[in-house]
Amino acid sequence: MLFSWYYQPYFATANQNLGLSEASPFSAGLFDLRGVAFAGWTLVAFAIGALAGMLIRRVVPAIVATLAAYAGLAFAAGAFLREHYLTPLVSSNLNLPGSGWIISQWWTKGGKFAFAGFPSDSLINRFCPAGPTGPVGPHGKPKAVAIAQCLTPHGYTQWTSYHPASQFWPFQWIEGGWLLALSVLLIAATVWLVRRRPD
Repeated sequence: MLFSWYYQPYFATANQNLGLSEASPFSAGLFDLRGVAFAGWTLVAFAIGALAGMLIRRVVPAIVATLAAYAGLAFAAGAFLREHYLTPLVSSNLNLPGSGWIISQWWTKGGKFAFAGFPSDSLINRFCPAGPTGPVGPHGKPKAVAIAQCLTPHGYTQWTSYHPASQFWPFQWIEGGWLLALSVLLIAATVWLVRRRPD
């Protein structure tokens, strides 16, 4: 709860709109340390550790195995699983909420796919020789809104696939649910192995 309270100003709409924060409630390292997911990750870490201790029966190797398994699971969840919990929204609106989690962006021209991600420098120089005017993001690169304002009059449309901040709690419950199920399976396996162990 303290962690969530500390990060609340970073997710405020006014700060996001001013570009004071690029953080999203879904960001790795923020999402899994808040709410239901934090409890689920804590429980699954304990369950992995108990099973590793039962199988290896040596403290230091069991700790190393637990850390490796936990890190691998956390990486897989953040990099591959989490974005698929719910279907992302797709919009051509340039003023998306800053607290949303952008999955991908692409451009179309005349209803056909043109390119994905950031446009090439040659395309920007052709249509915006003075450079895009507007907000600047990290490392001095123009933000997508500034580029879109430059390319839209030339027939380009930017599309964004994203998860809105309103999906934060459904994501938390989904992740907490599968972590709880995994923890129950790991603890059940540990208990079964303990009972089978000869005295």
